[in-house]
Amino acid sequence: MGDRRNELLDAADRVVHRDGPRASMNTIAAEAGITKPILYRHFGDKNGLYRALAERHTAGLLASVRAALALPLERRDRVEAVIDTYLAAIEARPQVYRFLAHPDPAADGLTPAGPLAPALQQIADELTRSMREQVDLGPDSAVVAEAWGQAMTGMVLAAGDWWLETHPFPRERMVQTLADLLWGRLAAAGQRPVPVGAAPDRADPDTQDPDTQDPPATAEAEAAQPPPDPGRVRSSVPAEAGAGSSSGGTGDRSGEDGPGARPAAAEVAAADRPAPA
Repeated sequence: MGDRRNELLDAADRVVHRDGPRASMNTIAAEAGITKPILYRHFGDKNGLYRALAERHTAGLLASVRAALALPLERRDRVEAVIDTYLAAIEARPQVYRFLAHPDPAADGLTPAGPLAPALQQIADELTRSMREQVDLGPDSAVVAEAWGQAMTGMVLAAGDWWLETHPFPRERMVQTLADLLWGRLAAAGQRPVPVGAAPDRADPDTQDPDTQDPPATAEAEAAQPPPDPGRVRSSVPAEAGAGSSSGGTGDRSGEDGPGARPAAAEVAAADRPAPA
């Protein structure tokens, strides 16, 4: 049953590529070598055929949009990647796009109920989710992201439709034109912090914990330090270090005489005074 259904969809694809939105159920049935009642038996009605073709052709588009949103790019580059993904898809299969976006209401007297609507809503949901996770849009960020997701999808749909029919310039320029329109507010929006436990893409000294940063140690910095004061060297040595010192000279007597070197200093001063006459 599944193989037969795929064969009928293949026949419908061939007719759609040839006739675009004016492809009829009669023509599709003839292409498949069956009668129209048998075609209806598999898809119910023309709406069912539209939905089946939409699912077949939009599954890959949705996967490509998700992949573009996940690319490790700067925000502007990611915007362009998503727009280019959509325009490349409709440019590659223009007749399929026209069949799904602009079905002929006169064909068989039936107007389908928006075969592209489910896919477009999924694209809007993907854009919304991405902005909620990555872009800080202020206190109403969640609802603003949803509004933007819907607006971006509708804008690119309408602009892409116009571009496909008129083709005033190459796709690359169309991508940049739409990205320019979207970029103003997106550029001004803040970046949401990386969730706890997620490793950043690269080390950023401005976002590292100050306690984990190593202080700069350069030869120039060390040379710029003033020379030590000999008078302070002795008093700054801890008592434990003085007691264990094995260097020559007078040394620090704090290990022998108890706290501080003051008694030893007083004895030295008394010994230096001349004896009374």
